[in-house]
Amino acid sequence: MFTKLADLYSKCFPDRHTKWTASDFAELKKSGAEIIASDNAFAVYRCVLDECELLLIGVVPEIRRTGTATALMTIIEKDIKKQHVNKIFLEVSSINIPGIELYKKMGYSVIGKRNKYYEDGTDAILMEKTI
Repeated sequence: MFTKLADLYSKCFPDRHTKWTASDFAELKKSGAEIIASDNAFAVYRCVLDECELLLIGVVPEIRRTGTATALMTIIEKDIKKQHVNKIFLEVSSINIPGIELYKKMGYSVIGKRNKYYEDGTDAILMEKTI
């Protein structure tokens, strides 16, 4: 399962220099993260007490903008409501305009910024949503 996730990660993010490995996914799962995946998309999130962090969401380029990410986010939100989580947060690259637009459409608000956070020097935009 984790090898398939690592392969899917590479398909979703072909331009990233640093790749998540099967071991990375296994460690996340071991740490309590939840992983949902299909053949073309996946999401990783972790809840602690009444908060949840979306760690990563990926959709293969061929099916982006088809509602797949929205569907994954909806599944996550339904799951975390069952866990009595009342807040979800995430970080997104400041140059990932489609991602930022998706999160805003789904009700997330910008709450901060981490300067030069990513390996390419771009900033991370911090966002959250009250469930």
